Amino acid sequence: MTGRESSASTGRDDVTFRDRAVFFPRSDVLVLADLHVGRADASDVDFPVGERAHLRDRLVALLDAFAPETVVFAGDVLHRFEYVPTVARETLDELLEAVAAAGADLVATPGNHDPQLPGVLDGPTPARFRFDDVVVCHGHEPPEEAAESGDAGASTTDVSLYVVGHDHPTIDIEGQRRPTYLYGPGTYRGRDVLMLPSFTELAAGVEVNGMWTDDFSSPLVTNANALRPVVHDADTDEALWFPPLRELRAYL
Repeated sequence: MTGRESSASTGRDDVTFRDRAVFFPRSDVLVLADLHVGRADASDVDFPVGERAHLRDRLVALLDAFAPETVVFAGDVLHRFEYVPTVARETLDELLEAVAAAGADLVATPGNHDPQLPGVLDGPTPARFRFDDVVVCHGHEPPEEAAESGDAGASTTDVSLYVVGHDHPTIDIEGQRRPTYLYGPGTYRGRDVLMLPSFTELAAGVEVNGMWTDDFSSPLVTNANALRPVVHDADTDEALWFPPLRELRAYL
């Protein structure tokens, strides 16, 4: 890969990147977004390895690696808006069982696909979840809306970082599309934003190479030029930090 900076010191050294998720060691919190449980059932294309086993096994691997105290599903946990198919309920149950077996607490912040989530999830589903100076939300609406509506877990006072999903970012590097995180320092009301790729691999994702601010769906993206792609290299377990998109586009 060209134009990369592999040292974590070039970005944030308080976050560990792995398999489309992030872990905050000091807070003992694991965050993943856009699981879209039930997407395989809604698709005309069969997922070769099976959606349920694929989501479960990857989640278990993350739980084994980090042993988090809290796991946060940052929205679009489910795929279908109107109802939850039996197979999706069973898949979700296995994911919840994996989290419980690891001794972690689960919090799910609903996304725009999740009107059915409170009815199938036995656990907290706040619009926003805060730990330390970090707020996790799906990213489909401004985080202040929850604070204004009285969500006690959504205070934006003294927040330094928003962690979101929603847009399913990918990046094309040397002809190969890869899931990417996007880090925007100080880009949302002076606070940092970290956008996660979709945890499900069934989502094709949107290629950010040529995207401008208005091309993103999340209102937390206010300056696409300032976003720094971060690609996790599974072979080396290394987070590869790239220059901001305004500089990187010349190499892509």
